[in-house]
Amino acid sequence: MNVIAAPGALCGPPCAAVLHGAAVLLRPTEAADIPALAAIRRHPDVRRWWGGGDDLAAEVTDDHLDAATPTFAIVLDGTVAGMIQWHEETDPMYRHAGIDIFLDPAVRGRGLGTDAVRTLARHVLDAHGHHRLVIDPAAANTAAIRSYAKAGFRPVGVMRRYERSPDGSWHDGLLMDLLAEELS
Repeated sequence: MNVIAAPGALCGPPCAAVLHGAAVLLRPTEAADIPALAAIRRHPDVRRWWGGGDDLAAEVTDDHLDAATPTFAIVLDGTVAGMIQWHEETDPMYRHAGIDIFLDPAVRGRGLGTDAVRTLARHVLDAHGHHRLVIDPAAANTAAIRSYAKAGFRPVGVMRRYERSPDGSWHDGLLMDLLAEELS
């Protein structure tokens, strides 16, 4: 993996690197990415899982200005195709990191989500010293679950009524984790 410093990134030092996957480039989000990312979040196939209020541009801005959650634009052939972010639990007894991602439905089905997750996972494990990562898709999001499994994540268990859907109902989540030596 090739890492390059990225001056002027919004998220600062925790994610001030450009990460190269097999097909995607992950770079720290920039203010210029907000309209494209908000448009992707607005798509019904993304909003179904990510939800959001009336001002998705403000929500995307809040996401990548949150210093505790380094955020990267997923770039494919020079175009923003989604966003991936990570967070960490710093309590030494439970230290681990987690990943969240959304991808433009127009580019799905090509292994790009798996590539982005694998690329960020490798960075978080290697550069930040984590031994374990978690990801928590909706239990009904079978495409996401398949993608994460291809990167090496394994199901841990169903978290019942874990997350509120945009319609106000509760749905189950699937906790998946990956140990450093399992990254494929």
